[in-house]
Parts: sequence; C-alpha cells; structure tokens
Amino acid sequence: PAAVVMSARARARSSTVASSGAASTRRTTLRRAAPARKSHHRARRTATSAADAESPRVSSITSTDRVNVISEALPYLQQFAGRTVVVKYGGAAMKDESLKAGVVADLVLLATVGLRPVLVHGGGPEINKWLERVGIEPNFLNGLRVTDDDTMSVVEMVLAGRVNKSIVSLINQAGGSAVGICGKDANLLRGRVLNPDLGRVGEVTKVDTALVKAIVNAGQIPVIATVAADEENGDSLNVNADTAAGAIAADLGAEKLILMTDVPGILRNPKDVNTLIEQVDSNGIQALVSEGVVDGGMIPKTQCCVKCVGEGVSAAHIVDGRTPHSLLLELLTDQGRGTMITQ
Repeated sequence: PAAVVMSARARARSSTVASSGAASTRRTTLRRAAPARKSHHRARRTATSAADAESPRVSSITSTDRVNVISEALPYLQQFAGRTVVVKYGGAAMKDESLKAGVVADLVLLATVGLRPVLVHGGGPEINKWLERVGIEPNFLNGLRVTDDDTMSVVEMVLAGRVNKSIVSLINQAGGSAVGICGKDANLLRGRVLNPDLGRVGEVTKVDTALVKAIVNAGQIPVIATVAADEENGDSLNVNADTAAGAIAADLGAEKLILMTDVPGILRNPKDVNTLIEQVDSNGIQALVSEGVVDGGMIPKTQCCVKCVGEGVSAAHIVDGRTPHSLLLELLTDQGRGTMITQ
C-alpha cells in the first residue's frame, strides 16, 4: 500500500491514502529524506483553509524563507533534471489572466532549471465564444461536444490557431522558447470517430511523438492543440485533451503527467477539501470508482491517469489550476498540491 511520509517541517496531520483497492488514513511525523531517483512517494499535506492555498504576501517573505524554498526544491530538481513532464492545461487557468501568467512562468522556470515540459491544451470557453460569434449554437451529448463539419472548422481555427499561438506568444515573452503544433502535424495524433452521433469527435488510436521529441531536444517547449487526423481519410477530429495528453505522455516515456483542473484533486467528500486523497494507486482508483467517490467528469480523468501509468509514466497528478503556481507546488515541494496516481 502507498504510504504518506510527512516532512519534519510540515506539521503532523491526517492524510487520506487509497491503495490496493482500499483507502486508509495514516498519521506520521517521520523526517523526509531526499527523494530517490525512481521514488514518487513524498511528504504531502492538504490545504486547511482558503488562505493556506494562497501564496504568502511578498512582504512576509524573508531572505531565509527564500533560501528554505530553494533548499526544499533542490532534491526534486535533481530527481527530475532532464526528465519530460507533460502538462494538460485547461479550465480556470486558461480564463484568468493572472493564473495564465503564472502557468506560463512556471513552465519557463521548469525548462530553465533542466526539466523538459510539454504543454497540451484544450480551449472550451474560447471555442464557445467563437461559435456564438459565427452563429453556431453549441450542442452537447453526455458531456461531449457534438461536432459537425461547421463546428469542427471553428474548433480547429480556435484551438490550433488563436489559443495555441497566444500560449506560444506568452511563453516566448516570458523568456522561454515555444513551438506551437497540433495533433495533425507529422501525424502526432491519429484517431477514429468515437460515435457517429457526436460527429467529428474522435478517440486517439495512434501516437507518433517524433516531432515533439525533436522540439524538446532542441531546448524548446512544445505547445500542442488537440486536433487529430482521422486515420481513414485525414479529416480533422476533436479529441479530448486529457486523453490526448495521457497518450502523448506514454509515448514519450514521460516522468510525469499533470492534469490541471478546476478541483483540488480527488476528494472523498466533494464539499470538504480536507478529504483530499493525496496519493492512490491504480487499484485504489478502481475501488474509488466502485464506491462512487470518483464519478462524473472525474472518471475519464482518472482512467486516463491509470492508463498512462500502466504504460510506463512514473506518476500522474490531478491538480487545481485555480491555485497559483500549483504546478510548482506539486512538483517541487514536500507538501504537494493535488492527487498523485501511481501504478
């Protein structure tokens, strides 16, 4: 069973851990050692209040605090140096300008200190806005967008054009070097129609990350819009950004897959942030689905995570993109900030 080990600097508290088909609660006060290169079990805690989830004011941070932050991050920077991290970017973090700037800054920082980030993005709100502008009413079936030919034209224009290039521009302006592509480029993502009733909504059937690897090896950040090519006729397909990110992470042999969402992670009680399940393995996910703890839109997200860790990704994370710098908090701190899923 997965275990939670607390930092000497973090106060002892109860951590909910689901593993091997069951969830258990453990309380420890063990000193955290520097992480082994292959280990992904680390000291973690849950925010106990809204204030705890917010960054401290600059005026309250001393020079010693800054040194401690760098010291705490060092073992993780050493562990992940040269490793690929795939980030699925979406939700509130794409709509709020300050959060967007924070995500971009975090990506540039990770690339600067030696990690190899790959960004995969959706763009639902922007798509809806442009559909309205051209007089097309959005339609959904079982939570999935019904995508006829006219809608697909707008989806491709917005995702592979406006949204993709705006993210690339932000990364470049922040001092990084980004290259924007979509799933059709170099046959990165190929797929088939998921359900004729949904129109041109696809599921990924084949991944070829040669182009992504070339971009990463050149020291640049790939920014990928999730438009795939139909394996039958080459037509554009709208594919789910979570599953596309998982498929890309598995093909790259990534160290991490991080899904940025609008929830803190997997909560045993959706109304209580203190019931966050901080770490869970694949068997534990299936148990949580059976218990009804994981339901609705969280099911495809968790199944995507389970699939990619089963295909070689070391760990997958579901984090709250509404929390400033949640990406860095999850990757580079003892506490973490979300749910970590392992094999």
